[in-house]
Amino acid sequence: MPARTPHKIRVIFVTTGSEDQAVSIARALVGERLAACVNIVGPMRSIYRWRDGVADDRECLLIIKTRATLYMKVEARVRELHSYEVPEVLALTADRGSPPYLKWLLESTLPSRRPRSRHSR
Repeated sequence: MPARTPHKIRVIFVTTGSEDQAVSIARALVGERLAACVNIVGPMRSIYRWRDGVADDRECLLIIKTRATLYMKVEARVRELHSYEVPEVLALTADRGSPPYLKWLLESTLPSRRPRSRHSR
C-alpha cells in the first residue's frame, strides 16, 4: 500500500525555453541536493497570455521531486538560473507514494555528510 506523505514531498513544475537551460537547472538542483530527481519533458508547446497578447512557444518541462522543506530554496535557485522574467515555479503536494521511492527521495535530499577523518572522534 502506498505510504501517505502529508506535507513531506513536493512535485514542482518549471518550464524553460530550451533543453540546454532545462539540463542546467536540473543538474544544479540534483547536484546541490535540492532535488532527488528532475525529469525533463519536451519539447512541448505552451500557449499562454503574456503582456496583453497570446504567446505560442516551444518549451521543456522540468518535473522536480523534493522535500517540502526545500521548496523555498528550490524556487530561489530556479529564479537565479532561469532566463525568463517570470519563470513558472508551481508546486504540488504529493499525497502518496511507494515507500521505497519516498525513502530514497528523502535520503537523496539530505545535506551531504562530510567524510570523517581517520583522526576524528
